[in-house]
Amino acid sequence: MPRKPIIAITMGDAAGIGPEVLVKALAEPKVNELCRPLVVGKAWVVERDLKFTRAPLKVRRVDAPSEAEADANTVDVLDVGDLKSEDVTMGRVSAAAGKASVQMIEKAARLAMERRISAMTTCPISKEALHLAGVQEMGHQEILGRIGGSRDVATMLMTRGLRVVHLSTHKPLAEAVRHVTKENVLARIKLTAESFSRWGMDRARIAVAAINPHGGEGGLIGREEIEQIAPAVEAAKAAGIDARGPFPADSVFYRAAGGEFDVVLAMYHDQGHIAIKTLDFESSVTVNLGLPFIRTSVDHGTAYDIAGKGVAKHRGLVKAIEAAVHLTTRRISATAT
Repeated sequence: MPRKPIIAITMGDAAGIGPEVLVKALAEPKVNELCRPLVVGKAWVVERDLKFTRAPLKVRRVDAPSEAEADANTVDVLDVGDLKSEDVTMGRVSAAAGKASVQMIEKAARLAMERRISAMTTCPISKEALHLAGVQEMGHQEILGRIGGSRDVATMLMTRGLRVVHLSTHKPLAEAVRHVTKENVLARIKLTAESFSRWGMDRARIAVAAINPHGGEGGLIGREEIEQIAPAVEAAKAAGIDARGPFPADSVFYRAAGGEFDVVLAMYHDQGHIAIKTLDFESSVTVNLGLPFIRTSVDHGTAYDIAGKGVAKHRGLVKAIEAAVHLTTRRISATAT
């Protein structure tokens, strides 16, 4: 019988809720049934959060991913970085925590590139902390793209019954609208189709959202659908991709959640994020397309306001770990259930 996949889990910002949801998730029996979880982070932070959450686990430091075991009583930690307890105050942004979170991400990504782990799952980091630490990248996607040598990386959000890929994410709205070109939309449709095929779903039904109200009303309230999005959809169809649309954004997500489509291509950040988080925020998961390895993530932030209080919910992290396992076994169909 093949051994369970090794899923490296970065603990995120030490001042936020990442370590808390991490230890709570690893206390769930199903996680160890699915994989061999390996925490990439600081052992002392894990021990800190085990104490205040009263999770019935103990820390075991390991030197290599191959030492990770699916032990329901133990948290295997690959200790990374030089973060000290005096550098962190729960609930407060800091350069030290930002620097450490990047070190953990980079370590896990390199392990993935070396095929020493099966996939990586990430807990939340703070963009402000990254900035204070002098990090130029905006977040996970940009850091991972650099390490993976990937020029085109996309964000897909998933929750029960719905998957949404984004044409753009961290762009001001005015810039996001300018990003809606035939070339960009076609490239993102192709990346979506290729990724789904790699993960076990050939001929994924890709619905493309419009950007203007009512799909532009034939050009009366915007011409992006006519001049950019529709030509991209037609070019994708000519390439053998099952792309459809553009459809008005106020109904396409409902239709996809009802089973008509496998994934929706949203035109900008909030268009897709609102749909996912309204449907089931607590279970939503982020997946990157275009990386040479699998990365999933929780879909929430550091939540500094509740850090250290023991009230953070860990369902999203459990779902992110489950999604990582499904993708390693080419079961994209199981990720939105």
